[in-house]
Amino acid sequence: MPSTPAPATILSFEEARHLVEGHGSRLRPRGKELVELLDSAGQVLAEAVVADRNFPAFPRATRDGYAVRAADLAKLPSTLQVVGEIKAGADITLKLEAGQAAAIMTGAPAPAGADAVVMVEYSSEKGNMVAISREVRAGENIVPIGSEAKRGERLLAPGMRLDQAAIAVAASVGRTRLLVYSKPRVAVLSTGDEVVDIDVPPAPYQIRNSNSYSLAAQIQAAGGEPVLLPIAPDEPERLRELMTEGFDADLLLLTGGVSMGKYDLVEQVLADFEAEFFFTGAQIQPGRPIVVGRIPWKGGPVREDASTEPSHKYFLGLPGNPVSTMVTFELFARPVLEALAGMTPRKLAFLHARLKSEIKTKPGLKRFLPALLSGEFEQAEVELVRWQGSGDIAATVRANCYVVIPPDREQITAGEWVPVLMR
Repeated sequence: MPSTPAPATILSFEEARHLVEGHGSRLRPRGKELVELLDSAGQVLAEAVVADRNFPAFPRATRDGYAVRAADLAKLPSTLQVVGEIKAGADITLKLEAGQAAAIMTGAPAPAGADAVVMVEYSSEKGNMVAISREVRAGENIVPIGSEAKRGERLLAPGMRLDQAAIAVAASVGRTRLLVYSKPRVAVLSTGDEVVDIDVPPAPYQIRNSNSYSLAAQIQAAGGEPVLLPIAPDEPERLRELMTEGFDADLLLLTGGVSMGKYDLVEQVLADFEAEFFFTGAQIQPGRPIVVGRIPWKGGPVREDASTEPSHKYFLGLPGNPVSTMVTFELFARPVLEALAGMTPRKLAFLHARLKSEIKTKPGLKRFLPALLSGEFEQAEVELVRWQGSGDIAATVRANCYVVIPPDREQITAGEWVPVLMR
């Protein structure tokens, strides 16, 4: 017979989120690997990337116009002698003397003696002379050598997710390969006799296993490598076997079997692994019956601080309704996965938008309801999509975010600013 799980522990959303973040801050990635620059996109950097020279390496013009000595424009209009033209990429030896100017293009090196660039709009060239109609200050429209970064300065820090900007920085210092943390392997185990594989025609009382695939997509987007396990039936021995296989991964996600029904066996079987349950529910909708915890694990590398013995494997039992599964992954699984990927778990930040239509609801739970954020430029507005509860997977396709409703609100009127969690 399965063991008996610990008594239920229901936390507020904020308590549950902070608890998960706290455990995530102690987790460590499992390894490192050297990958090609483009292959590193989306992974987490495991080394510092430093500037191999000053940035910029020369005083760089930021406008098309004329390189000048600012002191020559003390009286306007001023006419200067044009002694050259400088394009981007030019190797110049030109030096400006008093009363001289040089035509210059954006990105080109400013010549010695020049301390400003006058925009071409304020000039009129005739022959080898140019008339300037506007004064400039010393330093205007020129980026000094090393003002963006000094040689040897750290530009990218370990633990950051490599996006397009980070890839550009790495390329700018000549890095063709980067050391990144290995992607964490995340096992996904869907449970329930009512669930069948997606290529199996379901009986009228069965549903296809969409949760494993939505979770796999979310895992990939968060920087992990999904490992899809066979569907676990409502039978303790087989569920235990599949959990054992799942714990070989860095993190185990289960869907279904975490409610209070007779055949909701996940907590009972987890207790056989000497599971420590952090909480067995959160005061949210959808996703209230979420289960989060860890088991002792001696068969793999330590994932936590060296002072923590023994090492552990973490699990999250997510509710089986599709919308609940997707929401609870973002709220609770993502910070654990990010920590295993090498990142410091990020604090959850909500956007805000004006509510398009009134919302009425029951107080008591913090609600994350599928919604559509629309509008243009600064005029963003949001409204709930029509949905039939947390089993309505089609509603999430119509939505691009979730409206977040505090547990103490029964009514929110149109025009109010409301928190929004992007999907």
